[in-house]
Amino acid sequence: MELEGAVQQDAWLTPGEVARLFGVDPKTVTRWASAGKLSPQRTLGGHRRYKADEVRSLLQELGPQPA
Repeated sequence: MELEGAVQQDAWLTPGEVARLFGVDPKTVTRWASAGKLSPQRTLGGHRRYKADEVRSLLQELGPQPA
């Protein structure tokens, strides 16, 4: 899944969307947030959302992931 062009500048991603980008389980994304690698925002319903720009930066920092 390509992040560039598919996401607007102020877009928010679900844990599942972030997980697909990195090729990990959504629970891993939650652990990354607990560890401070990502900073989630909560919706009114209490669900986590991650800023696309922050996710893009982490993707670049970690480099390409094996398929």
